[in-house]
Amino acid sequence: MANPAADFDETHNPWQTQASEIKYQNPWIRVREDQVITPGGTAGIYGVVTMKNKALGIVPVDAEGNTWLVGQYRYPLSEYSWEIPMGGGPVELDVLESARRELREETGLLAHRWTNIMRLHTSNSVTDEEGFVFLAQELEQGDTEPEETEDLRLWKLPLAEAVQLVMDGRITDAVSVAGLLKASRLLGV
Repeated sequence: MANPAADFDETHNPWQTQASEIKYQNPWIRVREDQVITPGGTAGIYGVVTMKNKALGIVPVDAEGNTWLVGQYRYPLSEYSWEIPMGGGPVELDVLESARRELREETGLLAHRWTNIMRLHTSNSVTDEEGFVFLAQELEQGDTEPEETEDLRLWKLPLAEAVQLVMDGRITDAVSVAGLLKASRLLGV
C-alpha cells in the first residue's frame, strides 16, 4: 500500500484566517472565533479553545505492577470518572515539574524514575490543548495535597485491571485511555 503522506506537503495550511476575535476568557481557557476561508474555498467561522495550561497525565506503577486511579465527579460531563492522576501545568513551566506536583497532590506518591511516554492532543478539532503522559516508577508513599476544589477517591489496582476498565468502557477520559494503553504496552502487561 502506498504511503499517502509521501507526495503531500504536511506543512501546507489550506485554511485562511481573515479575522480573529476573543469571545471569552478566564484563568484556564480563552475562546476565540475566527472568520475563515475553508479548504473548499467557502467563507465560514471556526471556534478555537486555547488552553492556558498543558494537560498532564501520570501512570504510576509500583514494583508489583499496581497503578493508582483517581475518581472524581466531572462537572462538564455530569458523571463520575476514574482517571489516571492528572492535571494542568502552566505553559511556561517544565512539564515534568508539573507532573511531579500533580502526582504528589493527588496520590501522595513520589516517583524516583520518570519516563515521558507520549505527547498528545486531546480534541484537536476544537482546542489546541497539548498533553503529556508520564510513566512514574520507583514509588514512595507520602501525603496527598488535593486542591480545595477537588473531592478525590484513590484506587490502587493492578495495571492489567486498569487496562481492562479501559477495554470495558469504564474509563473514558482520553488522556487516561491513551496513557494506560501505552504504559501497558511498554511494560508488557
